[in-house]
Amino acid sequence: MNDVTMILIYAVIAIAVIGTVAILLVKGRKTPPGTYPTTRDANDPVRGGGTDTLEAPPAPAEPRVAVPEEELPETDVEVADDAAGIETVPVETPAPVEGRLARLRARLIKSNNALGKGLLALLSRDKIDEDVWDEIEETLLMADLGTEPTMELVDALRDRVKVAGSQDPEHVKAMLREELIKLVDPEMDRSLAVERHADRPSIVMVVGVNGVGKTTTVGKLARVLVAEDKDVLLGAADTFRAAAAEQLATWGQRVGVPTVKSDVDGADPASVAFEAVKAGIDQEVDVVMIDTAGRLQNKVGLMDELGKVKRVIEKQAMVDEVLLVLDATTGQNGLNQAKVFSEVVNITGIVLTKLDGTAKGGIVVAIQRSLGVPVKLIGLGEGADDLAPFEAEAFVDALLN
Repeated sequence: MNDVTMILIYAVIAIAVIGTVAILLVKGRKTPPGTYPTTRDANDPVRGGGTDTLEAPPAPAEPRVAVPEEELPETDVEVADDAAGIETVPVETPAPVEGRLARLRARLIKSNNALGKGLLALLSRDKIDEDVWDEIEETLLMADLGTEPTMELVDALRDRVKVAGSQDPEHVKAMLREELIKLVDPEMDRSLAVERHADRPSIVMVVGVNGVGKTTTVGKLARVLVAEDKDVLLGAADTFRAAAAEQLATWGQRVGVPTVKSDVDGADPASVAFEAVKAGIDQEVDVVMIDTAGRLQNKVGLMDELGKVKRVIEKQAMVDEVLLVLDATTGQNGLNQAKVFSEVVNITGIVLTKLDGTAKGGIVVAIQRSLGVPVKLIGLGEGADDLAPFEAEAFVDALLN
């Protein structure tokens, strides 16, 4: 065999070996650069963010799709007694309703409310002339009382002071108290429809715009009901806001109340509400409370969906109470919100939060006059038990002390 033949044989062998090695290298590459198919050795460098094991890329989030009312699917929901993924907290004993009401009244008395103090200062002057009455009218309007109630109060006080012929501060204060109580209207039914029916729970929906403390209010109201020895179940139908369901479940945990929530982000709110009511009926609880998304009142589609949630719930049971949560510091803007919500769902009661020294107490009268709906609950702080039933006389007394 000559030298040329030997060279050709060696060349073919070399090419075959190189090709085989290249194929093995290509097939062996199963992970992207910087990741590891197994746990790293101690001396392996950390690259690509320090991933220890090969993980599948996250699946893209599915877009939220509104579900027609007649095609409600089985929804992936869970009843969270000790909400998965949430740190377990000890069950607390809520404060009695009577005790919290006294505490809230004391807090309102100490607050720097301009309404009561301003009126008393004006009516305690040595001489009450037209200029003083003009200032009284301005004070009432600035307190968000509303034009019509303001004129009623001023006219009534003017007549009574004139007839009495007395400007004694205590006498004038007594007259002012009586007229303010009339405006706040103690005859309105402020009871909550939370008594269990013979064959089903009471159903309560809580609605409102973003930022008013709606989910927190649901949690605080659950405490009020537990303090009254009621069996409560919560429904986390606010599927728009991140972590809203977990926040609600945590509130429930604190007083031993279960929460029905979806484990799918952006789940259909009506389906979650439907499942919560179903669970409440099956478990024979006293009250089911549904937390809804904090939708903007000028978003027509979202408001329509709120109406859909109510209609879907009522495929199983009538909604007994629809509570609108309003931030008392928003004044007339809160009144506008109330009007829009009342057109979509039948509002049965108002919850006023942040009714402290920065709020203008006259909004209570304005909202009730505008909607014909009573303020049923008030909140004066951030504490877990800072929510109590609204009482007309107690509210006025707190303003004037």
